[in-house]
Amino acid sequence: MARLKVHVDRLIENIETITAFMRKHEKEWSLVVKVLGTDKAVLAKILQHPAVLGTHSIAVSQWKSLRLIKELNPTLRTMYIKPPSIKNVAEIVKYADISLNSTIATIKALSGEAVKQDKMHQIIVMVEMGELREGIKREGLIEFYNKIFKLPKLQVIGIGTNLGCMYGIQPTYDKLIQLVLFEQIIEAKFKRSIELVSGATSITMPIMERGKVPKGINHFRIGEAAFLGTSPLQNKPILGLNTGAFTFEASIVELYKKANQPDGIISDAAIGNTAEDTLDDNENTSYRAIMDFGVLDVDAEHLIPEDPEMYFFGNSSDLTVYDLGDNPRGYKTGDTIKFRLKYMAVAKLMYSRFVEKEIIN
Repeated sequence: MARLKVHVDRLIENIETITAFMRKHEKEWSLVVKVLGTDKAVLAKILQHPAVLGTHSIAVSQWKSLRLIKELNPTLRTMYIKPPSIKNVAEIVKYADISLNSTIATIKALSGEAVKQDKMHQIIVMVEMGELREGIKREGLIEFYNKIFKLPKLQVIGIGTNLGCMYGIQPTYDKLIQLVLFEQIIEAKFKRSIELVSGATSITMPIMERGKVPKGINHFRIGEAAFLGTSPLQNKPILGLNTGAFTFEASIVELYKKANQPDGIISDAAIGNTAEDTLDDNENTSYRAIMDFGVLDVDAEHLIPEDPEMYFFGNSSDLTVYDLGDNPRGYKTGDTIKFRLKYMAVAKLMYSRFVEKEIIN
């Protein structure tokens, strides 16, 4: 059976290393745990460990995960890191101490719900800086803040932006200094203190190592670096972080020598994917290892076989095929194949109900 191994000790070591790095640079950081889904066993090992006390907050993008975090460790500050749905404001106010927002209607709904629950809710306003994701237009900044500062049971604690997640817009010094200037304009205009300038993520960490992050950027939202030890900017290890906190193993359920081209009329009925060069391969046959996982569990493009001589051939909903060539390593049915993982592979495997999770302390 396909199995994801979670090395908790390596994750804790990464969290402690990042905390030390942030303290050195006088920054706050939130641990983004959305990659772990709602796996209670794994979350408990991390959220109940003293290492998380070095973080500013624990951040997720699903309100049910917020509820689970509060159940596991009520002392932790929680942050909801995508624009809330108005339909879910009751849950957001109840379980999130902070939320990231970009819409007046939603912020007013959060304020109204916070009054009902008699609870102060904090928000960070997101600004669009070129990534074309969530965020208010920069030219509407003053008007926006003017409408929300006086709302009851609502505390505006920050300004933020999202870079590098959709189009890969790099968080350059020029981009980040703009966000700092916006914060300074708001403070000067309204005579209010803005606690957090949240413009940085894992992609920004290598830039900070080189001293290229403005001092005013004081809050990071970090997921990939903590869990994979890498930065999305170059997909390379950073800060000496452990890159082996997650390992994936799958079994060969069939291994035969087969043709390299399909036989028959190809239709649009396929529900999986094939390697781009499958139909162009003129070789006659090669060994095919059929693995016990499919696209419902994880996308093969986010997996890296530890054996460099294995190549993705195709997959379906519940099976994945790898080309072994002449099978120089002598694999046989029943053998276990190990994979290194990209961020989205970890996320999808953690959310999969059909992949076994093994916690290694």
